Amino acid sequence: MRIAYHLGVHCTDDDRLVRTLHKNAAALAAEGIEVPHPNRYRALIRDTAIQLKGQAATQETQAIVLDQIMEAEVAERLILSWENFLAFPAWAVRGALYRTGGERMRAITQIFPEIEAEFHLGLRNPATYLPELHRRQRGRDYNEFIEGTDPALLRWSDLILSLRARNPDVPVFVWADEDTPLIWPEVLQSVSGHSEALELEDSTDLLATLMTADGMRRMVAYMDSHPPQTIPQRRRIVSAFLDKFARPEQVDMQFALPGWTDDLVAQMTEQYERDMAYIATLPGVTYLEP
Repeated sequence: MRIAYHLGVHCTDDDRLVRTLHKNAAALAAEGIEVPHPNRYRALIRDTAIQLKGQAATQETQAIVLDQIMEAEVAERLILSWENFLAFPAWAVRGALYRTGGERMRAITQIFPEIEAEFHLGLRNPATYLPELHRRQRGRDYNEFIEGTDPALLRWSDLILSLRARNPDVPVFVWADEDTPLIWPEVLQSVSGHSEALELEDSTDLLATLMTADGMRRMVAYMDSHPPQTIPQRRRIVSAFLDKFARPEQVDMQFALPGWTDDLVAQMTEQYERDMAYIATLPGVTYLEP
């Protein structure tokens, strides 16, 4: 068996991926892929990792935990998703992005030391990620939230390097959250490992949150009458409809944080793009891109 851990991050997925896969649990189970409901494992994994304190679980402990998570007797692949795997929101920014993420995932994979693992995560421009993360921590002062961290120095590559250093045998699959609408079917397949022949239900739910209802109807009708023959063709169609029918609130995002300027946002965005290009070159990393 192999375990695919979907790590979030915060303010990117909001459980959309695991909801979509869980809706298709029966079809995926027919291919040997188990997608348990998050309530079956999130608290269990957190508590077990705390009890083990980074040590490898015994075969008995591993069997007990798996028995509580899985419904099937056997599976080829197990999907576990939680945006708090790397850290809870209040600890996401402490001088770096998820500074202890590599160590935390090492502790979690030690619950199943004999099972191969994969890490999957979408990353978001810090210039939009930090304001949204702060907004969700209602009532928390910005200075307390940022704790003296220079936003311009934050690099997602530090997290990826930490994951690789602490878990050298675990491949990492990364994508830019900004690209997700164009590559959503590929993201779902990367995490679940399902066959290309399987078409997942409700796989357009993400686009429905980004596009007007009229735009969605038109796009679906267009694809029904002009089925895309290739992945690039589908992406071009989706991109064209998003350009024309994107919801205004999804396009005109305004952020105002103390001390932030337009120049800082531009600098962070440019650095993010360079950082993602660097991440794509790292050994053991597969970068999903349009």
